[in-house]
Amino acid sequence: MRIAATIFLTDQTITPVRLARELEERGFSGLYLPEHTHIPVERVTPYPAGGELPPEYGRTLDPFVALGQAAAVTERLQLGTGITLVAQHDPIDLAKQVATLDHLSGGRFTLGLGFGWNKEEAADHGVAWANRRDLVRDRMGLMRALWAAEPIAYDGEFGSVRASYAYPKPVRDGAPRILVGGAAGPKLFAHIAEYADGWMPIGGRGLADSLPVLRRVWEEAGRAPGDLQVVPYAVVPGAGKLGRYAELGVEEVVVQLPSAGEGGVAAALDEYAQFL
Repeated sequence: MRIAATIFLTDQTITPVRLARELEERGFSGLYLPEHTHIPVERVTPYPAGGELPPEYGRTLDPFVALGQAAAVTERLQLGTGITLVAQHDPIDLAKQVATLDHLSGGRFTLGLGFGWNKEEAADHGVAWANRRDLVRDRMGLMRALWAAEPIAYDGEFGSVRASYAYPKPVRDGAPRILVGGAAGPKLFAHIAEYADGWMPIGGRGLADSLPVLRRVWEEAGRAPGDLQVVPYAVVPGAGKLGRYAELGVEEVVVQLPSAGEGGVAAALDEYAQFL
């Protein structure tokens, strides 16, 4: 089983360069970074985990800039977002960022995407909350048009693009690996089956019940059963937990690192090394 890591990198934590080197040298398979452009002070949306929102949410580094640094100092480490808030991006710009990072890293990039939880943050980007899932679906269609081998136009509900020359292309034909984050449910599973390669369930709870449902939706959409990838995300690992994942066919897990300086991160990496 491949063990990757995620962390809220901020202006107060270990740097992307130092972390990426540590991960690759220790044998971790990848680095996934979250995204929040800003956190409005006047916030009514509750923190999904309960309690007060941790301060690192408002200090998060831009994941594409940070992953670009990580790519430059590693050769094997896989790189990903966990997750990109696609609704909050201009899709033409985002398609360029994704393709460039994938190209420069030699095809090591995974676009982990999601729909967000902070209504105030999304509203400042002009996102109508009720439409955000349809907006993401539409923007993924537009980006795939720009990633296509030949220029094609896209005319969607929320955006369009003329047939265009748009290089570089993702290393893998058509798109980089795409994983969708979020809680299990029919809407999420429909999105995964339509335009993604798999699912990033936060924490990985309840997989024994939800995976058969996702696999049925996947196959009903005409997708090959063996192509579905499930990557539990932000997991606090344990031997029993990883063993259960393996029994379910999970081949990659992303463990949660503390949002800390070099010492705190190194301690966590030492602890997790037993699972490599």
